Amino acid sequence: MVKNNKRIGRNVLIFILLGLLMLTGTISYIIYYSVNNEDKLSKVEYGGEIKRDKPKNKKEDSPKKDVLSEVLLSFAGDCTIATDSKFAYENSLVHIYNKNGQDPSYFFKNVANIFKEDDLTIVNLENNFTESKDKAKKQFNFKSPPSYAKALPAGYIDGVDIGNNHIYDYKQKGFDDTINSLKENNINYFGEGFKWIKEVKGVKLGFLGYRGFNDYPEFRTQIENEIKELKNKGCNAVLVSFHWGLESQYYPIKTQKDLAYYAVDKGADLITGHHPHVLQSIEKYKNAIICYSLGNFCFGGNFNPKDKDTMIFQIKYNFKNGEIENYEVKIIPCRISSVTYMNDYCPTPLQGDEKDRVLKKIKDLSPKAYFEISDKFYKVNVK
Repeated sequence: MVKNNKRIGRNVLIFILLGLLMLTGTISYIIYYSVNNEDKLSKVEYGGEIKRDKPKNKKEDSPKKDVLSEVLLSFAGDCTIATDSKFAYENSLVHIYNKNGQDPSYFFKNVANIFKEDDLTIVNLENNFTESKDKAKKQFNFKSPPSYAKALPAGYIDGVDIGNNHIYDYKQKGFDDTINSLKENNINYFGEGFKWIKEVKGVKLGFLGYRGFNDYPEFRTQIENEIKELKNKGCNAVLVSFHWGLESQYYPIKTQKDLAYYAVDKGADLITGHHPHVLQSIEKYKNAIICYSLGNFCFGGNFNPKDKDTMIFQIKYNFKNGEIENYEVKIIPCRISSVTYMNDYCPTPLQGDEKDRVLKKIKDLSPKAYFEISDKFYKVNVK
């Protein structure tokens, strides 16, 4: 009986020990499995979705690239591709044109390579293209047949200012015939109430032309309103042309200065002028350049003027996102004729000493230019 009791006790003890041993092993296995599979267990959520310890970074938007545009403009002065019926035929523009076989490319042949390479070329047109004989009562009346308008596209001229004192030399008929001739030759025009907006390389340029002989409140209001109108139509630059000043005077008068400053104050980016028939001062005012007079260019109004100096004014605008970031200015000294002893109505770039002389002349006339007057581009930053 005692032995049986001992046997039973021993069996119970063994059973308890085996149970404890099994429990210990199970716990150890669970701990081992948990440690070695921690990452897997932590990544499983409902629905089989993978849980990420660090959220994946969203792809950042690429920065917008700046839109850059470079626009090169050329400006020249008075172009009278015509004559006055009172002038003698010999050595007149019509005479020289006939001698050269009425070749439309004759007049601008020596500057065509310059105008061909720019984006736009603009001149002042001071005559009627008409056959009308009904002329206004005035000292000079300039006209030529409508076929003479072919000289403009042949010379790579893109636009003309018609806001001057000769556009009505042959009254309304002469004016209307001139407009029709320009249209037929795909020449743009502005002035006399017309505005020209041209998009070039993604930027809009607006052109305005005025007769600026008098300064009065209503005229200023017109200038302000029309500059504002072009800006509201999306023009990135507004370029204003004035026909003004006194003939044969090398310095601008007060009216020229006052109107130029006012136009710039109201948003004009460039001022070009003509009518004096000689070169005048160039000035930098705020961020704009003012060329008070570009002189004559292809000028049929005089067969042998004493002063034949002229120039091509070039400005290269650098736009960034539609705003003028800076611009570069270049002066190309010229003579209105390819020869010195007369006017052959063929404007020609100067070389050597003559080029240097005209550059010095313009510099001496322009104490307020505040930039280098040169036949190489000079960069001007916009403040």
